Amino acid sequence: MGVLSGKVVVIDPGHNGGNAEHPEIVNKKVDVITKKKPCDTTGTETDDGYAEHAFNWDVAQRLTEALESQGAEVVLTRDGDDGVGPCITDRAATANDIDADAAVSIHADGGSSDGHGFHIMEPVRIKGHNDKVVKPSHKLAVAIRDAYEEGTGLPPADYIGEDGLNPRDDMGGLNLTTVPKVMVECGNMRHSGDAEKLSDGDFRQRIADSIATGLTTYLAAPAV
Repeated sequence: MGVLSGKVVVIDPGHNGGNAEHPEIVNKKVDVITKKKPCDTTGTETDDGYAEHAFNWDVAQRLTEALESQGAEVVLTRDGDDGVGPCITDRAATANDIDADAAVSIHADGGSSDGHGFHIMEPVRIKGHNDKVVKPSHKLAVAIRDAYEEGTGLPPADYIGEDGLNPRDDMGGLNLTTVPKVMVECGNMRHSGDAEKLSDGDFRQRIADSIATGLTTYLAAPAV
């Protein structure tokens, strides 16, 4: 029995290793309420060729272990790093269908090479769709933001968002969620300093542990 016993968390490792070879699948447009977007994308990579999809998968595995050690049940949106998709609509449905207590999508950004730091994307209200999850998602975003900055030493992004938070109405996974959910851009793969850290296994463990700490803070808090 751990502090997260009875809690269900969905981890969504962004993109997938086979996406680039199957544009006919990933480029198909899907409805994310505010617009039509591709089913999925290929993600970015560092200048040395470390792919975002591989980074996301590695962090997700580490995060799964950290959460399960605290008693949580963890469900992932994909079961490997050599497949295609799933579509962003299906990724959202994975958490919605089981009424997860929280969901977190793992990413690394592909911003300008002079952009440094991490940010947490959170949903904004889309009337009649996600009204009930905006406030708890913000609490989740703040908890992970605070734990991430402390645990990794990376600063909030200096090129996007404000104080490490980035509300969005154009992200399918956030628009379609019916459970508290955020997307963590763990750093900028196009920034040399961030890329060096994201490429290091020990640092990825710090990332996973920090996200786990934020999730635990949120999930273990008394309901209000």
